[in-house]
Amino acid sequence: MDSLIAPDPAPPRPRAKPRLIAGVDEAGRGPLAGPVSVAAVILNPRRRIDGLDDSKKLSEPKREALYALIVERAVAWRIEFVEVEEIDRVNIFQATMLGMRRAVQALAPQAEFVRVDGNHLPKGLPCGGEALVGGDALEPSIMAASILAKVARDRMMRSLHETFPHYGFDQHKGYSTPSHLAALNQHGPCPQHRRSFAPVRTALETLSLF
Repeated sequence: MDSLIAPDPAPPRPRAKPRLIAGVDEAGRGPLAGPVSVAAVILNPRRRIDGLDDSKKLSEPKREALYALIVERAVAWRIEFVEVEEIDRVNIFQATMLGMRRAVQALAPQAEFVRVDGNHLPKGLPCGGEALVGGDALEPSIMAASILAKVARDRMMRSLHETFPHYGFDQHKGYSTPSHLAALNQHGPCPQHRRSFAPVRTALETLSLF
């Protein structure tokens, strides 16, 4: 009877290198004033960050604390501001897509795959990607991007308040609150107001009548 010879054990497979996945999100598409802020983040799976969530669900102190951790621990991160002039020239949707592409392109190291919050994937990305509706509640890297974008924009609006104190940018961050609309109608738009947005156009038209 032939003897059975056990085959040599297969060599262990090398562990696959984690893919560099960038999460992308924005803050400030809806406001009447100020830039739209876009962030891209590649998280480090070996440097866990507890408490990540959609930035809208977090308190301001919690966002600030997480911002510092993300900046410290991420493999790569980038924040891009698309200013009012460009928003008015190309519209807010296209401005947001431009900001997303710029943020991803500026990452070092470059992302191998991109996940974007929402239902549109920017054109011209340097790698493949997907759009995730509700991604800021599903994908940790998108959560991190939403936090960076929100904190950076809020800081920017507080800074703009120092230059244009009549409008209360430090409180409403440029959104169309009753107090903001009242100030807009009383003082007219400042250079940071988006003239392509209807309430700002209306304020301009009203002022031109006097």
